[in-house]
Amino acid sequence: MRSNINKRDLLIGSLTGTASVMALAWGLSGKKSFANEGDFEITKTEEEWRAQLSEIQFQVLRKEDTERPFTSPLNDEKRIGLFHCAGCDLPLYDSKTKFDSGTGWPSFYEALENAVGTREDNSFFMKRTEVHCRRCGGHQGHIFDDGPPPTGKRHCINGVSLKFMPA
Repeated sequence: MRSNINKRDLLIGSLTGTASVMALAWGLSGKKSFANEGDFEITKTEEEWRAQLSEIQFQVLRKEDTERPFTSPLNDEKRIGLFHCAGCDLPLYDSKTKFDSGTGWPSFYEALENAVGTREDNSFFMKRTEVHCRRCGGHQGHIFDDGPPPTGKRHCINGVSLKFMPA
């Protein structure tokens, strides 16, 4: 018995399946952003956040997107000071804990005390630790276990999620 499937049908089916998997992996399946859930000290409507933030800041802080690597000027910031949440101005990281991870994003080995919150992130078919501002819930980035001493952690942070305040 001969199959009625031809190369064109097989290709279309493969592309459709691949597109579906990619849509799920990239969060296009209607995933609700954690930044807009929960009880945070600072809450705003989507319209209020959009009025306050640039488009890329909104996408990263409120929709858990990621900026392209090596695009943030904060990646090369070497002055003494504090890195604040771009959404609510809460100090999150001290420049003394910043290091060059070579990843293309500002990296720190620890956050300031009581500055950030974390949660498990299972997107992109992997298990990661998402880090967010504890006051407004703004997505900052992720924490990995490949950082330098003394913590061995790497807080890989989107530069657009931060603003630098020199000492």
